[in-house]
Amino acid sequence: MLSLAFGDEFVGFLRPERTAPALHDRVTRLFEESRTDVYRYLLTLGLRPPQAQEAAQEVFLRLYTALKKGEDIENARAWIFRVAHNHGLKVRARQEAEEPFAADQEARINGRSEGPEQDLIERERLLKFHQVVEGLSEQQRRCLFLRLEGLRYPEIATIMGISASAVGEFLRRAMMRLRKVRDE
Repeated sequence: MLSLAFGDEFVGFLRPERTAPALHDRVTRLFEESRTDVYRYLLTLGLRPPQAQEAAQEVFLRLYTALKKGEDIENARAWIFRVAHNHGLKVRARQEAEEPFAADQEARINGRSEGPEQDLIERERLLKFHQVVEGLSEQQRRCLFLRLEGLRYPEIATIMGISASAVGEFLRRAMMRLRKVRDE
């Protein structure tokens, strides 16, 4: 499981004496349930890990502010991802040109090692997968990652500002490319 240091800081910000208990509980629960997914999604948008952590905190702060103002948010998870998507794009636009997150860094961060041969095979497999994903159009990639986060077509459509049928088409094309590489 991915451990995020920013979690305790954010929950500490929402002290019960400052907020209504129901609001505090709702935002804390949503934060604990979705923070890792939002963080990972922001990474897929191209944010570096520190910027992704900060952006994720900002998303939940915006959720807290919106709820405190009395906004009626029917589907909080979709709202969170829509705000993460929009805010992540703004943060990414401000970032300087940088190197992409290398596929082999994930294995080093997680400390997995089954021997040099297995590491090489796994690194090549991950590299090929990342190359295929990077070869997808930006819309296909975003739809794919949002779908992997458990969002439905209408929710993805709302987040991305496109129709649900366009979401279906982007996902169909992405899956065709991924299957083609898998079968090779």
